[in-house]
Amino acid sequence: MPHRIQVTSVLNKTRKRDSWFLDDYTINMYSGCSFNCLFCYIRGSKYGENMTAALSIKENAIDILHKQLAARAKKKQYGFIVVSSATEPYLHFEQEELLTQKALEVILHHRFPVHIITRSDLVARDFDLLAEIDNKAILPADLALTLQRGTIITFSFSTTDDTIAHVFEPGATLPSKRLQTLNATVQRGFLSGVSLMPLLPYISDTAAHLDEMFGSFKTAGAKYVLPATLTLFGSAPADSKQLVLRAIDKHYPHLSAKYRQFFGTSNEMPGYYRQAFHTKATALCKQYGISNQIIPPDAAT
Repeated sequence: MPHRIQVTSVLNKTRKRDSWFLDDYTINMYSGCSFNCLFCYIRGSKYGENMTAALSIKENAIDILHKQLAARAKKKQYGFIVVSSATEPYLHFEQEELLTQKALEVILHHRFPVHIITRSDLVARDFDLLAEIDNKAILPADLALTLQRGTIITFSFSTTDDTIAHVFEPGATLPSKRLQTLNATVQRGFLSGVSLMPLLPYISDTAAHLDEMFGSFKTAGAKYVLPATLTLFGSAPADSKQLVLRAIDKHYPHLSAKYRQFFGTSNEMPGYYRQAFHTKATALCKQYGISNQIIPPDAAT
């Protein structure tokens, strides 16, 4: 069962807006995560090997968020709030706790724009609320002309194969269901796309798999795809590097030597691999007519 905790702050101001995710602020209504993705960058922190055991509900977060956003709105410091940056906004018990939904109501009240990043289909529950934010949010001045949207919804994938996903992201909504929800999101008129992070070397980064994924994203109506390679950290049993390597040993033993060659002394794939992947991903975006940025470079023209 999750713990209930009190917090003194829930709204985090970023030092610099990320050009991919457009985050001026981040919030996390929960800590820990029940999706248990092996590659999660949070791995190696205090949450431990099974992050479900460290799940926490920030029970006073709504009141704190209201006060913090009121102060920012008073100073007209509007900017995109990313929900969530260090956990999943639609964890399994969100259906009962409603913290993310209540946070969106507060965000709407103060007219901040929002960017949802999720591996869940539960976001569809909040479509009406997100549509109101989309219409009423006040954008930061430098994005007002190029974006003109108050809601962005991004679905995260490491693969579109349900069997592969069951190994590496066992608690998340299956990719097949996520694709359906992505399509429903686009049909509702939202600006929506894909965070293709992280791709799994020799598993979901093959030419055939990439083509299948980009074809699926195009069919679903994704407006953008943000691709990135795998980064792993840590030598402790709970760290992402060790969790992924053990999964490779168990489910993909023919790749064990390769993974240890690349990640034995490094946190990421070699530079030549990353450059080749960037070239391939850029070509696929062009081939399928999908932007590789939320705001295309020519949006201001």
